[in-house]
Amino acid sequence: MTPVLDVDALIDDPGTRVIVCCGSGGVGKTTTSAALAVRAAERGRRTVVLTIDPARRLAQALGLEALENEPGRVDHVDTVPGGELHAMMLDMRRTFDEMVQTHSTPERAEAILANPFYQTISTSFSGTQEYMAMEKLGQLAATGQWDLIVVDTPPSRSALDFLDAPQRMSNFLDGRMIRLLSAPARAGGRGLRKIVSAGFGLFAKAVSTILGGQMLADASAFVQAFDTMFGGFRERAEATYALLRSPGTAFLVVAAPEPDALREAAYFVDRLSAEEMPLAGLVLNRTHPVLAPLSATRARAVAENLRGAPLAASVLRLHADRVDLAEREERLLTRFTGAHREVAVTRVPVVPGAVADLDGLREIGARLAADGDTGRVPAGLRSAR
Repeated sequence: MTPVLDVDALIDDPGTRVIVCCGSGGVGKTTTSAALAVRAAERGRRTVVLTIDPARRLAQALGLEALENEPGRVDHVDTVPGGELHAMMLDMRRTFDEMVQTHSTPERAEAILANPFYQTISTSFSGTQEYMAMEKLGQLAATGQWDLIVVDTPPSRSALDFLDAPQRMSNFLDGRMIRLLSAPARAGGRGLRKIVSAGFGLFAKAVSTILGGQMLADASAFVQAFDTMFGGFRERAEATYALLRSPGTAFLVVAAPEPDALREAAYFVDRLSAEEMPLAGLVLNRTHPVLAPLSATRARAVAENLRGAPLAASVLRLHADRVDLAEREERLLTRFTGAHREVAVTRVPVVPGAVADLDGLREIGARLAADGDTGRVPAGLRSAR
């Protein structure tokens, strides 16, 4: 029997400090993150939800004009149980700038922020967004202000790129790279091509309009000004990575009952297991449960025999279509759970229309938790191995 994810037990557990929602695009991940945060706050936890998805859906659903790079309080949340809710959206460049200003002298920070090489890597270097998300998560956790941090990740497989961000950033900042950038005369054109081909990604396109010699000169000046911060980069990245692997973190994989989405979900589960990340379970969004104990075959047969009751016949045919859809979704889920038998699942029935306000998020939160009341064995948080 597939274990059931008990969402309320997860968010009520004081040991749960971070929930990371990941999954492919278009499966309701942002809505799930916001709904979890609202429900946790209204059940007594001081909660902050962080999105690194540039879409504005989270702000709109929370009734905010916009989300800033620092947590902003969400009004109209029930604080009687003692909880509260804040929300924010990662501003990659601003987070990088703030980190420079915090960990260097005013003079050195000014030199770094004005450096063209820094301005390029702080917005375009492959992995910067994921690293800055790690940085921001680490900052939020370090304050001790929050009982629970909910992280909404970008869509598609890049959602797990932040697991690789510390290693990629360390590779960028390792001694050989630093020596290369600080000695442009020795590196020459071949050195630049080697850097670009080794993984600068989008950065390569950004610097293509800059003369190679000037770029390397800027890089050299950047390294000289930034040198004292390299060790701190690695240490904070490693600390946040350790946080993600700790028992206080729970990963939720969000999917829709569709073949592609569940294949992506299987990828996420396997990757989290390989990284030994604490997996809480699967949120299967937008399901279509059957609302009456009547088979599709029987419903269609009765509809065919009805005379003079077209509305009743139409309702029966709609019911039959719903049964067919529910059975298709069940087959897809069974295929997933057959390969991942220990992954706990909660199903969230589809809601009509878009979720655009707090009441809508409360409804999603209630549906997230409702599957835990079915009498099946709740699994809660487990470590993927």
